[in-house]
Amino acid sequence: MNEAPGNSGGIPLALLRRIATARPAAAAGERCEMCGEPIADPHQHVVDIQSRAIMCTCRPCYLLFTDSTAHLRYRSVPERCVFFADFELGPGQWDELEIPVGLAFFFRSSTLERTVAFYPGPAGATESELPLAAWDSVLARNPGLSLAAADTEALLIRGPGPDLPQAQCYLVPVDTCYELVGRLRRVWRGFDGGTEARAALAGFFEQVAARSSPASAGGAAPGGSDD
Repeated sequence: MNEAPGNSGGIPLALLRRIATARPAAAAGERCEMCGEPIADPHQHVVDIQSRAIMCTCRPCYLLFTDSTAHLRYRSVPERCVFFADFELGPGQWDELEIPVGLAFFFRSSTLERTVAFYPGPAGATESELPLAAWDSVLARNPGLSLAAADTEALLIRGPGPDLPQAQCYLVPVDTCYELVGRLRRVWRGFDGGTEARAALAGFFEQVAARSSPASAGGAAPGGSDD
């Protein structure tokens, strides 16, 4: 189908030129990584689906990439949080995922056409060689997890342990996961993170729980945002 003159895939040509030509100026405060305009904190993010990089953006640039069906390199990160109260892991399923700590986040990469997994540690987010058969068995037991949009939403899972007899799962914006990893990295001690990291983790999950809706009311279609 022919595109309208002066328009690229529904995005105004003037805005695309602004992104392509503008460069962030050297000034105090954060700036949009696409057009260089000053941005407030907090602000919104866009994912480069090829590199998986998170980019800080102004509102106009964020709105350019909210259409999850468009064939674009970038995707705006939605803001919804969903709690799966009925999430189940069968006996030994967490061990089968081969995650060495009790926390990980999972999202589908549209570029790789598969789910990738990361867990926190002293060096930041570490990618796990996710056994696909093991992950498929988790999805089969919890079909509601397919609600998560590729690239921009992640499934944040706490495995069962001494302080958590039953595993927990939240659908969250993918930038929330990297925020958590950054917090933990600053306080991580030893192999399992230590007391301070566990306290930071507990506080973070309290915040996520307060923002979350139950999966049955999780609402918006995959990739939904507040545009």
